[in-house]
Amino acid sequence: MSERRISSHPLLGPLPDVGMVSLTVDGVEMSARPGEPVAVALLANGIRQFRTMPKSGNARGGFCFAGRCSDCQMIVDGVPNVMACVAAVRGGMRVETQHGVGVWAESTSEAAS
Repeated sequence: MSERRISSHPLLGPLPDVGMVSLTVDGVEMSARPGEPVAVALLANGIRQFRTMPKSGNARGGFCFAGRCSDCQMIVDGVPNVMACVAAVRGGMRVETQHGVGVWAESTSEAAS
């Protein structure tokens, strides 16, 4: 497990062993615990930037981690504006840093029509 992940909590005890899954973040494969929030998996793997601002391009990371703001919006499996703090990790996910407001992939928008 990553050194950034808390493996033992003073009140909750040790983190139970589970089979890890892999996901791809900006083309880089990494491991995560199934079911944990995408934001948690990213932080455990040393990634703190989730998106950039539309006009300035400034980096944004997590802010509320409760699904109440838009700072952690990412592109997950081609779908923009997914809140990484509440989206659950599953094996094979493709996660991308969202630049600006997010744009639907052409194949996704064509499938919806």
